[in-house]
Amino acid sequence: MTVALPGGLPPLFAWSVVVALAAVLGSFLNVCISRLPRGESIVSPPSHCPRCQTPIRYYDNIPLVSFALLGGRCRACREPIPWRYPVVEALAIGIGLLALWHFGPTWAGLRVFVLGLALVAVTFIDLETRLIPDLITLPGIVVGLLFHLAWGPWRVVDGLLGCVVAGGLFYLIAWLSELSFGREGMGGGDIKLAAMMGAFLGLGGVLVAIFLGVMAGGIMALGLLGFGLKRFGQYLAFGPFLAVGGLIAAFWAGPILDWYLG
Repeated sequence: MTVALPGGLPPLFAWSVVVALAAVLGSFLNVCISRLPRGESIVSPPSHCPRCQTPIRYYDNIPLVSFALLGGRCRACREPIPWRYPVVEALAIGIGLLALWHFGPTWAGLRVFVLGLALVAVTFIDLETRLIPDLITLPGIVVGLLFHLAWGPWRVVDGLLGCVVAGGLFYLIAWLSELSFGREGMGGGDIKLAAMMGAFLGLGGVLVAIFLGVMAGGIMALGLLGFGLKRFGQYLAFGPFLAVGGLIAAFWAGPILDWYLG
């Protein structure tokens, strides 16, 4: 069931708004990815080159466009701009457009868009720092539960169940790993990420997400082991795989569950 946003939006205007909003938010995600792991403010100072510290002027801060016009280099010091910046902006735009195409201008589409942005930020932070900031996951739990109110107060129960079951399952895995092998098998960030996804997706959706994440992580781990790129026991960031599973489940958990149960 989908619930339209108040007033609705003309189709062409809706696509334009989503592209513009997603591009701006994608640029903001890059700020969060760079600063949150270091405990820096995401508001001040304004955007600047991380190498020469030169403030970035507004015409050099247009998502995707500026990167192309500058040839992927800082205007001041000519050092390369990391490819992460346009990739994150493109992902934000892609998720926004897919959410609008799949759900229309509805609360369901907005919920998936917000979750997708959070998962993109978590993925790149985990890949770069092996950390998943509480500043994303803990507020994300609250936001995910609030979205369920669009379908009525009773739907919040589904979000709570998803949050508790997913977070509890990962906590149990971490506890059993510590008990059996004497080492952490699941980080606290992964536990909170699973809880946040459960709050957004509900119980059925987050179970699909976890299954897909475990499958993707397992296949990648086997591939890395097979090619000698990883040794057994080495750390492999699980957050990105869980995020991929969460994003797929956000769009197609219903059909996947129907197929599986059928």
